[in-house]
Amino acid sequence: MSRKKNKSKGQRGVAAALATFQGDSMAIDTEVTSIQNSTAPTDGALTSSTSSASLKRPCPEDDNQDGGDWQTIENGRPVKKLKKIPGQESKRYPGIHFSTQARLFSKINVSSLRDLILYIFADGPAPQWVSVKHRPEFRKIVAIMVPGLDEAMFKKGLDFSAYTGPTPDQAISGGAPDPDEYYPRELKKELLPEVLQPFADMFPHLWPVKAPGDDKYGKLHSPMPAMLTAPLPKSKGTGVQPVSEPHGWKNQRTRITEFLASNEELMEHGFPVHPAMLNPGEKRDNFKDPEGWVHTRVENLADGKVPEGEVQQGSVTAGREVYALDCEMCMTGEAEYSLTRISLVSWDGTVVLDELVKPDKPIIDYVTRFSGITKEMIDPVNTTLKDIQARLLEILGPRSVLLGHSLDSDLKALKLAHPFIVDTSLLFPHPRGLPLKQSLKYLAQKFLNREVQKGGGTNAGHDSIEDAKTCLDLVKKKCEKGKAWAAGESQGENLFKRLARAGTAYRSTAGPEATGGAPVGKSSAAVDWGDVSRSAGNAATVTISCKSDAEVEAGILRAVKGDPDGLEIPGGGVDFVWARMRELEALRGWWNRNKLVSEDAGGPPALTDGDKKGEEEEIEDAVSPLETCLKTLGERLKRIYDNLPPCTAFIVYTGTGDPREMSRLQAMQAQFKKEYNTPGSKWDQLSVQWTDREDQALRRALKVARSGIGFIGVK
Repeated sequence: MSRKKNKSKGQRGVAAALATFQGDSMAIDTEVTSIQNSTAPTDGALTSSTSSASLKRPCPEDDNQDGGDWQTIENGRPVKKLKKIPGQESKRYPGIHFSTQARLFSKINVSSLRDLILYIFADGPAPQWVSVKHRPEFRKIVAIMVPGLDEAMFKKGLDFSAYTGPTPDQAISGGAPDPDEYYPRELKKELLPEVLQPFADMFPHLWPVKAPGDDKYGKLHSPMPAMLTAPLPKSKGTGVQPVSEPHGWKNQRTRITEFLASNEELMEHGFPVHPAMLNPGEKRDNFKDPEGWVHTRVENLADGKVPEGEVQQGSVTAGREVYALDCEMCMTGEAEYSLTRISLVSWDGTVVLDELVKPDKPIIDYVTRFSGITKEMIDPVNTTLKDIQARLLEILGPRSVLLGHSLDSDLKALKLAHPFIVDTSLLFPHPRGLPLKQSLKYLAQKFLNREVQKGGGTNAGHDSIEDAKTCLDLVKKKCEKGKAWAAGESQGENLFKRLARAGTAYRSTAGPEATGGAPVGKSSAAVDWGDVSRSAGNAATVTISCKSDAEVEAGILRAVKGDPDGLEIPGGGVDFVWARMRELEALRGWWNRNKLVSEDAGGPPALTDGDKKGEEEEIEDAVSPLETCLKTLGERLKRIYDNLPPCTAFIVYTGTGDPREMSRLQAMQAQFKKEYNTPGSKWDQLSVQWTDREDQALRRALKVARSGIGFIGVK
């Protein structure tokens, strides 16, 4: 073999780049030497290679696994190395560590845990409250939601047979924020109750975690969207992303009657009270409309039901007459709005009514940029509110359904009460809960991929016919798709979708091709009670539906390890697993079964009478059912932890604190509002009272409910 002069550093770099981009498709005349290791000859002459090899410098973030500073590239393709898993004593072993020097000034929240997952596996920002070491070395992440745990349980000597939950003083502190309130607590095995000591073997700290909610309005928001919905990155946040069905989605045609607001919902959201909504008795018999108000000709709610023999097969209207309603209003006083236009559209899109209305009082502001109403339009109009009321009373009957967006405002402007309502602001609720509502413009963009209200903020204003037809199309699509459609959608991106789209692999886990990080996507699994495919978990690569925590445990291990035949879950398992255990939640009464709509809502199935009886007998027989349940939970989590592969991040969190007292007070407040808003009711004759004392109690209970906990570790 001939010996040639060693090429200059610049020549080697050019040849390397050419070989990398051209590969086998182009012959490179220049002979490029290959540096084997740091002990290569340095006499200025190296052995010549006849292959078109090149050199590629690894990314600084990648660890040196090849024993040298250079990676060999042959024929433009990197030579694959076996993926090495570092040992626990290795300097490359991944970790998640807390330091008192961390930028932590308040409790972390559920979204902080979600962002930690996104940072490790995708494109999330680096957390400031913990230090993540050797991020590329993480192989898997397992996150388990376990409602029912609270911090007060983790104190040695606690009598679980008498334990009912933390006091407000234990869950919250007064005054200025104190680091003792939001800093993590170190877990020491000897200082924990025996049944909870396995936690110290898995996690170094107990973290106080704040649940999502709204202190101003006394609302606790669901922790599910906070974890399973990721904010859109700035590059994607320029517009609303239309909703898309997950793989395997099947439509479930649903009658519109399934979406009718209940009497309780109508009263809670301030809808005018119709006498048919009241229970038979003195209040209903003596009901009188307020001055200037009218109600539709419905004697009893049962009058709205259509016999099945009269319902056309497959009809989603169920024999009902469905009308979409939208009104425009102008100001006739300080914070006073009066009707100036009404549009009524039938189910087939026919405009039944579209009238301008002259208010009884002079208009002081036409609010044209929103209403589209001008002085020139109203001046020649003679139609009054009473004329419109008379027309509507002729059209609307017991089998009529009114639908619209924030329809309570329209009905108040019409001074009209009707008991059969479908409201798109309730059908597509805001992810952060009431009093926030999603705009009709956003709903049209998100679920209809349509632009409406283009004239908003200009002299053109809104078009009430367009708005009514938009509400109509939203409800039609909901009826066609089913209850679960758009139920978990919010102003963000599903976490499972984000990981599949932006999940990043590194050289240590995906080979030399992923040097510097490659967006190859991450596989995922959702393991939960009920039908997971009908919940927010439906976007996961794999969904595993369960009926017990034992099945959840088995599902997690199956998702982590994969199926032996690899047919459903590939060998080696998925990258990310989210799961929920609910037996402790049910035992402690945290799980509100009354809120469960159906099994396909993604929650656990309601207990049968036999289940309830067995559950009661078990509680009576056991000395401490809570202690027994905690012992089983600790053992279950420890088995999962022991079976996780090395380099796996393990997260356990509760989602919320104890919501029971908050729920009791909220039910009391709702009853008070219902009775107070009933026409003819007297304040001193209400069955419940709501004063500042109850309001302050609700605020304290809400803080308890928002005081969750979490645990973070690495196997």
